[in-house]
Amino acid sequence: MQIILPDRSVRTLSRASAPIEEILLELGINPTTVIVVMNGRIVPEDVTATEGDELRIVRFSHGG
Repeated sequence: MQIILPDRSVRTLSRASAPIEEILLELGINPTTVIVVMNGRIVPEDVTATEGDELRIVRFSHGG
């Protein structure tokens, strides 16, 4: 699976499948600080990604 990180760098993981939350934690990313777009659709962290998927990780900020 191909992962596009918030800094626009690209990583490739060679796994058959894994929950998105597990992938984020493996990459050192707190799941509560990002939005994950899988194959063009926003998905929750409990979705499982498979080897043909593309994940784009987007950091969001909030405040006043």
